[in-house]
Amino acid sequence: MKWKKVFPPVILLFTLLVVLAFIFLPIHKVFSFTEYRANHPEIYYVKMKNEQEFQIRYVHSIFLTDVIESYKVTDQNAIQLLSMQYEDVGIGLPGYAEKGQTLSVKDGLYTLSFEHNIIQSFVLFVGDVDADLAFRYEGFETDLKKHLIRGKSYSFRVQRLSFYQMMKGVKING
Repeated sequence: MKWKKVFPPVILLFTLLVVLAFIFLPIHKVFSFTEYRANHPEIYYVKMKNEQEFQIRYVHSIFLTDVIESYKVTDQNAIQLLSMQYEDVGIGLPGYAEKGQTLSVKDGLYTLSFEHNIIQSFVLFVGDVDADLAFRYEGFETDLKKHLIRGKSYSFRVQRLSFYQMMKGVKING
């Protein structure tokens, strides 16, 4: 009889703990764009699925041609730069490879590949010009200038967010 009086509160407490854990534990892996140098930074995110590779495509400000940067997420949630593809060499688009890099040219397209370039994050500036800036993931391309604020910088990283943090942030991909 005593067990029947204790059992419902134990179930209620256990259920409450499970719900709180789901809401506040950072279990959702995302690509995050966090406002840089802001007093109350807003987090914009793309929820990760199974695919570990992604790309950022932008139009070079001088040559006005596409540049495609390819990345891979490591097991430690770091970002590995795999390659850059571009049509013209010049500022920010080298015509040579340095140590740990390989440069190839095929049909007028330069591909600069990196052997082991791993970073935790990088800052992405969203220029206030009408030039493309897109995030490619799982076969979809998202126009970042439609979601992020022009003229602002964002810290890009792979991280885990809680359900609560995701509700406070802005989901980019639908």
